[in-house]
Amino acid sequence: MRLELINIGDELLIGQTINTNASWIGQFLSEQGVRVSKSIVIQDEKMDIVTQLTECLNRADVVIITGGLGPTKDDITKITLCEYFEGNLVMHEPTLKLITDYFAARGRAMLETNVQQALIPDVCTVLTNLNGTAPGMWFERNGKIVVSLPGVPYEMKPLMTDEVLPRLKERFEFADIFQMSVMTTGIGESFLAEKISDWETKLRQEGLSLAYLPSPGIVRLRVTSYKGQSDRNRVYELVQELKTIIGDYYYGEEHDSLAQVVGKLLMAQKSTVGTVESCTSGALAAEISKIPGASAYFEGSITTYSNALKKRFVHVPEEVFSQHGAVSKECVEIMAAEGLKTLQVDYCIATSGIAGPDGGTIDKPVGTIWVAVAFNGGVFSKQFSFGGNRERNIQMTVLAGLNLLRLKLLNRIPA
Repeated sequence: MRLELINIGDELLIGQTINTNASWIGQFLSEQGVRVSKSIVIQDEKMDIVTQLTECLNRADVVIITGGLGPTKDDITKITLCEYFEGNLVMHEPTLKLITDYFAARGRAMLETNVQQALIPDVCTVLTNLNGTAPGMWFERNGKIVVSLPGVPYEMKPLMTDEVLPRLKERFEFADIFQMSVMTTGIGESFLAEKISDWETKLRQEGLSLAYLPSPGIVRLRVTSYKGQSDRNRVYELVQELKTIIGDYYYGEEHDSLAQVVGKLLMAQKSTVGTVESCTSGALAAEISKIPGASAYFEGSITTYSNALKKRFVHVPEEVFSQHGAVSKECVEIMAAEGLKTLQVDYCIATSGIAGPDGGTIDKPVGTIWVAVAFNGGVFSKQFSFGGNRERNIQMTVLAGLNLLRLKLLNRIPA
């Protein structure tokens, strides 16, 4: 089966919205044994849709379209597809009821434009959308399949998993694959590749593949067997070898986040954590608290962006600023230690740095970050140099703080 993807939306083309749908669909389908052969982004214009859809159907067995199904006049994908497949728009009563119930449950008035979303081409199979007002649509012609889905990710994803995938599996033979992933942090992709070079060579000689899937601060290593479950035990053995080689850089499997892993460790040890943040300005606390059940171990955060608040709330002496500066080992360790007492927690993570793009000096360029972890009995800290991108610096600092706490919870850092 050859599958291609069309993402519709001016907001994607101008960079106003990041095209997360394409990456999610590509990853989701690859885990099912299907590779997206081509992915394109186009504007919500009739000629563009018709032209690209025709070209895709000349190559592909299945075309998945996301976006362009909203209630406004600039969303013309449904009308265009109806004409393309020579159908007529008809009122689909089950969809109309879902839309009516959707607005009633939220106490909102339903407009005529919302009613119009229940008009569906009579030449498609309706894919029920339980999370929004625009249903998905499944078209077929000459053995080819076109699927149109809403562009809103939390509406699109359930439609893919619950409606589209089962139908595709009825029609096509999927590759029997088996995959395992290892999550790493604290080591760059190139250094990681060098570290596991011999292991990777052995893996590939056995007919298995390895994918490096990097993101800021994280490298996911995915091992794939195209023999499927018959290779399960061997893949498992190789992954255990990989964990040993990687050592402390390994923190989890599949899609584990550092915040999830740290949360589980804190829960297991019945410990609590808090944060005192300067350069991350609450981002670390947000990452910890977005995990369901975090209230069992996360007490709260103190944001001390200015030196004045560092003095007032975590008692950093003026001489520390004058002698060492706010971005220093001395300052961040006091922040963590005082935060431990103020928040009355078992562990406290503190951050202080120059996120950028301004504020750097020769001695402390942009990207200079200090992170400290205080605990009952001591405090330790580490300096990082992340570079010149502000957003990336904040993200990397959050990961660094979580990872230092993880290592402490695992007794990898001495008391």
